[in-house]
Amino acid sequence: MVVGLILALVAGSLVGLQNIFNSKVNEHTGSWASTTLVLGMGFLASLTMGLIVEGGNLFNIQNMKLWYWFSGLIGVGVVTCILNGIKSLGPTYAISIVLTSQLSFALLWDSLGWFGLEQVPFTFQQLLGVLVIAGGIIVYKFGGRTVETGEQL
Repeated sequence: MVVGLILALVAGSLVGLQNIFNSKVNEHTGSWASTTLVLGMGFLASLTMGLIVEGGNLFNIQNMKLWYWFSGLIGVGVVTCILNGIKSLGPTYAISIVLTSQLSFALLWDSLGWFGLEQVPFTFQQLLGVLVIAGGIIVYKFGGRTVETGEQL
């Protein structure tokens, strides 16, 4: 469990760093070129590391359902939407909304057992956790200092 927690923390930090880099690429190229560059570099890095680590077993994908192959298309939507969300809302606000949406839909899909997931019973504590995070976004957005004057609200 500790290893899983550490990996999740590292993944979160990498996603945050990736979004910063992606938004900087987007400032110079535009969202479609950025998406192409980001996913293209990711493909090359994944292919290289996969061949080094797994060798010929990299492409051993027996018994995989056809619709799982579309996850790459979903990745295009993810990168494009995040790039444009950050451009419109700023990184912290956009990513906090993305993470809350991600958690909400993961809860929904877990609870319904969709997409091949084992169905997990929905609980009030899970709902409360999502609502607390959503409340944090509201506090972040409407509380604190203003950007223009730096005065406390």
